[in-house]
Amino acid sequence: MKVAVYSQYYPGKSLESIQDLFDVLQDNKADIHVEIAFYKHVASDLNLTESLNTFSELNNSFDLLISVGGDGTILRAVTYVRDLAIPIVGINTGRLGFLATIQTEHIKEAIEQVLNGNYKTSERTLLRVETFPENETLLDTNFALNEIAVSRKNTTSMITVETHLNSEYLTSYWADGLIISTPTGSTGYSLSCGGPVITPEANNFVLTPIAPHNLNARPLVIPDDTSIQLKVDGREDQYLMSLDSRIVTLSNDTIVTIKKANFEVKMVELLNESFIDTLRKKMLWGEDKRN
Repeated sequence: MKVAVYSQYYPGKSLESIQDLFDVLQDNKADIHVEIAFYKHVASDLNLTESLNTFSELNNSFDLLISVGGDGTILRAVTYVRDLAIPIVGINTGRLGFLATIQTEHIKEAIEQVLNGNYKTSERTLLRVETFPENETLLDTNFALNEIAVSRKNTTSMITVETHLNSEYLTSYWADGLIISTPTGSTGYSLSCGGPVITPEANNFVLTPIAPHNLNARPLVIPDDTSIQLKVDGREDQYLMSLDSRIVTLSNDTIVTIKKANFEVKMVELLNESFIDTLRKKMLWGEDKRN
């Protein structure tokens, strides 16, 4: 099995987990390819029985990509996977871990299950963005798994986000910004701003204003075949747009159009896992010291 391994690498306890991962991959005779920048960080610190291949790009010959870190690491890993439909396995050395669900103490047994094909995949919808005028920074990676957000830049003043859905005027949000989230991203930035949790298989997006001054502005769930058009205005001539963890600066005369991407990302889940189970554990739903 041809396996890509990616991490942003955080020293400390991560190194032990990374070593455990490589041990189980080598024991199971996997064809291991490590992202080149990550490999340069850890090669001298790991006890490797053989030299490993590296990659800077992926192709459809890979069977899996294993991400070591938190959910943010998986979001960056998606920029390598793109539309190749390579299943992504998440080992959680971060904090909450809605996407990276394999805990460090279970690496050996979990990875062996995956290598033996004992897993299922959850297909996740992505967003894609187009701008007019065109922005060169976005030509190569114009998609996001969690959310696309517009927000103020270099000012404490709010911005106005004029919003159209399928060419019909919705409202002008007067706020610090606006989040357009996928179901996957509904447990991230959107949730922290008061947005709802949406199950991964739901065919919806959610618009969540960031600290709106319009006190009656509330998150709005919309069908995922909706075309969303944004026009930002404010005291500054520019604003920020983030695609997951990637940020670009846009001028106020830019028209932003957001739609559903034409590909999905496959997240690996063990057979005994489910989103509902993960949600209950991560959100501590039902936890009560009296019980």
